[in-house]
Amino acid sequence: MTEDLHQLAEWLRGNEDEHLEFKEAKTHFDFEKLVKYCAALANENGGMIVLGVSDKRPRQVVGTTAFGNLERTKAGLVERLGLRIELRELSHPEGRVLVFTAPPRPIGTPIAVKGAYWMRAGEDLVPMTPDQLCRIFEEAGPDFSAEVCPGATLADLAPEAVDAFRRRWHRKAKKDAILQVSGEQLLRDAELLMDEGITYAALILMGTRAALGRHLAQAELVFEYRSSEAAGPANQREEFREGVLVFYDRLWELLNLRNDLQHFQDGLFVLDVPTFDERAVREALLNAVSHRDYRDAGSVFVRQYSRRIEIVSPGGFPAGITQENLLWQQKPRNRRVAESLARCGLVERAGQGFDLIYGECIRHGKALPDFTRTDEHFVWLTLHGTIQDPAFLRFLEKVGNETQISFDLEDLLVLDLVHREQKVEDPLARRLGSLLEHGILERIGRGRGVRYLLSSRFYKALGKPGAYTRQRGLDRGTNKALLVKHIEGASPAGAALVELQEVLPALSRNQIQSLLRELKRDGEIEVRGRTKAARWFPNPKRNQTQ
Repeated sequence: MTEDLHQLAEWLRGNEDEHLEFKEAKTHFDFEKLVKYCAALANENGGMIVLGVSDKRPRQVVGTTAFGNLERTKAGLVERLGLRIELRELSHPEGRVLVFTAPPRPIGTPIAVKGAYWMRAGEDLVPMTPDQLCRIFEEAGPDFSAEVCPGATLADLAPEAVDAFRRRWHRKAKKDAILQVSGEQLLRDAELLMDEGITYAALILMGTRAALGRHLAQAELVFEYRSSEAAGPANQREEFREGVLVFYDRLWELLNLRNDLQHFQDGLFVLDVPTFDERAVREALLNAVSHRDYRDAGSVFVRQYSRRIEIVSPGGFPAGITQENLLWQQKPRNRRVAESLARCGLVERAGQGFDLIYGECIRHGKALPDFTRTDEHFVWLTLHGTIQDPAFLRFLEKVGNETQISFDLEDLLVLDLVHREQKVEDPLARRLGSLLEHGILERIGRGRGVRYLLSSRFYKALGKPGAYTRQRGLDRGTNKALLVKHIEGASPAGAALVELQEVLPALSRNQIQSLLRELKRDGEIEVRGRTKAARWFPNPKRNQTQ
């Protein structure tokens, strides 16, 4: 709850935008208006509406008595919108505050309220324009993989691939009927065979080399191993122009041939971590198959180097997907392929498996997946295999064992950002409170100047408890240096306390006075005058004492 109040304080100081709306609502707020606001926020990529706060600057908490039955309100929003609206009730000293968080709309699907699609325009709600709606609807294009391939027949499918699909589906679903039906019925049940014929998804998954050569030659994956960055022929190259289920295991065998182990020590034990994690690599490969554009004539390329794997697939990200939202949005370009892979347990869920890939990278102390070379024509994914920080890896292991906490992806992303000393922003910021409560993170400072660091457990796991002390003390030393610098610049007039509060807005008046007393005791500065008339100056004798 304390973390929520800190977050609220930051919102009050910030600007209201398309993702954040404030309403006083001291005694009442119309439920229909709340429904429309949540729909508008969802239509504009998600956001929050905060009740109990003045909507004019400077904003103040005024409290609200609206929506006394929160469970009924939440259930009503879900029923009306078909979205999971998060609801938080904050107990602020000035009154009760309600925060409603609307997730982004599904790709290709604007949210309607009584037939109208709402968006925000300043302080008002207005219907979305026809061109805006058209762009949203165009995000969800037709599924190429579900289309029937003219001229393709059951004879174009490799029997061993059909059998592999059957076995995997049975293993996942645990239904004996899957083993008993004919191959034709199996494909019909999986929607890979229609009355009109074989779908492109069936060819992509199970097609023979001859069939793909005739009907879908671009459904090809090229593997290369390169021992160096030098241009020229690869050290090893294999081309797979056949169904994914035909070459799936062979491709991992090739990658695993040079998948060496990296060693790091934990106390008396030496632990081995593979350079390339099998689950993450397999998931990345199948994502390329599910999401590539089969209307593009290019092939998927998988290039392995000693410490990285590059997977390049044609077509760029699907409409509405970016590197920033791919963990939260789902849109398989070839839904029938993705659903079939999920049905037989080869991917985490239909069309989206990057949560697993990101999680495995963080758990193994490796760099996050890299999409920097992606453009509108290709998705270029680089998986780095080098363990960057064994100490961080040990920290995750030890904390998980000690606390019995099962970190979800958002927790891991927060820990990774804090470890790399980067800012944690919404929607991940909501996980900070839980990690603070469990003693996994620690907070330094307040307000805009707040920062987070891994707890003392991390530095103990590293065997450097002194580094923890320096890390916490660094903040105080830096603040004192900033005060001295300002006081030197304010000479000869001197600096008043109110000026020094502007230098360190994250600290309270008492905290700044404590720093000033320390600097005065150390002979760095001196004070002239008393109470409100007091002004601070550099100590003219400090150079003589140093």
